[in-house]
Amino acid sequence: MIYALIYVLSLVTANLLVAYFGVWFSVINAFVLIGLDLSLRDKLHDLWHEDKLVIKMGCLIIVSSLISYLLNPATGIIAVASFSAFALSMLGDAIAYHFLKSKEWFIRSNGSNLVGSAIDSVVFPTIAFGGLMPEIVLMQFLAKFGGGFIWSLILRKLKWN
Repeated sequence: MIYALIYVLSLVTANLLVAYFGVWFSVINAFVLIGLDLSLRDKLHDLWHEDKLVIKMGCLIIVSSLISYLLNPATGIIAVASFSAFALSMLGDAIAYHFLKSKEWFIRSNGSNLVGSAIDSVVFPTIAFGGLMPEIVLMQFLAKFGGGFIWSLILRKLKWN
């Protein structure tokens, strides 16, 4: 349960910070908060196994987007972009994680983070900021994957269930 709570809090915080500070802050968020969420998805994947994983993760994404909007309606497009990006990247992440199921958690997590980061980095800024921004996409991808790598190093040591 703690992973789900941290997941929601970090996604809401990321949405509010981007709405407040703008596009340039999305790269910082990508490294710190979205990298965390990408790795937390993998912890939740293992805890929830395959039992309604997509439904449970989808609910976390919807709840995070709704909380973001309710706390600050100015996050409207950010919440929509976040929901869309996380929903699509969750699917890519889950598929990659499944194909890597015979590997240790650290490999599964970073392999699926690679896919999830790529999808999220294209979808989020394109919707949130109204167009494809190649520099932002590249910087977000590098930040999300790098942040996810750092968080996976930390999370693999934790034994919270």
